[in-house]
Amino acid sequence: MKSTLQVRTVILSDVHLGTADCKAREVNHFLRHVRCAKLILNGDIIDGWQLRRGGQWTKAHTRFVRIVLKKLEKRDTEVIYLRGNHDDVLSSFLPLEFEGLRIVEEYVHEAARGRYLVLHGDVFDSVTKNFVFLAHLGDWGYRALLRLNRAYNAWRAWRGQDYWSLSKAIKARVKEAVSHVSNFEGHIARLAQARGCTGVMCGHIHTAADKNLGGIHYLNSGDWVESLTAIVEHLDGRFELVDFAGFIRDFPFDAETAEDPKAVEA
Repeated sequence: MKSTLQVRTVILSDVHLGTADCKAREVNHFLRHVRCAKLILNGDIIDGWQLRRGGQWTKAHTRFVRIVLKKLEKRDTEVIYLRGNHDDVLSSFLPLEFEGLRIVEEYVHEAARGRYLVLHGDVFDSVTKNFVFLAHLGDWGYRALLRLNRAYNAWRAWRGQDYWSLSKAIKARVKEAVSHVSNFEGHIARLAQARGCTGVMCGHIHTAADKNLGGIHYLNSGDWVESLTAIVEHLDGRFELVDFAGFIRDFPFDAETAEDPKAVEA
């Protein structure tokens, strides 16, 4: 069995470090078992909103930062960090560039199969952009739903049933939510087309996707709260949406290794 997945690029977003619902151990396992020339962190990696309210920062969250820095230092991986709405504190300092690390508002990725516009995507969320109070209120409601989700899944686990996301099910069934996702995707695709790009990569709405929208390749890396998904660009230039449930079939999850502070990166 292979110890690592070798790819050109990894794109992930919405890790939300600093929150109780962040799947830090899982994303750490994923990063430890992937080798890439470029790592794109597409917004909301650290949840500044929650940290300002107290948040929950654990050793696993610190380990995520250490893994990224190790890739930067030891693996010669280029790291691109894009500002999201939850880490918007960065806005006042952008752009920033250090050795091998760039922190920016948006980015154009020169992929093997064309140019891809990369941005978090919150610029197309009118509530987030224009009504900050409502955005924070919506975030509070989402966190409350996630707390309910944790309790419900603890009960399911006690009954021997698999994890089931209440939040994802609601988003998939509520007409307004479905319409919001559709409008968001359309706006993003049109912006990429206007910029002369082949495709676009974003996050923000926690809905992973790999589709063609009017000739534009639309990629959404999802999140590491519920979906546990990322985008990888393979060595042959092919993009793939990777989910953690499938990833651990090839690279089994070892809970003991995940808790080992020495196991920052294999």
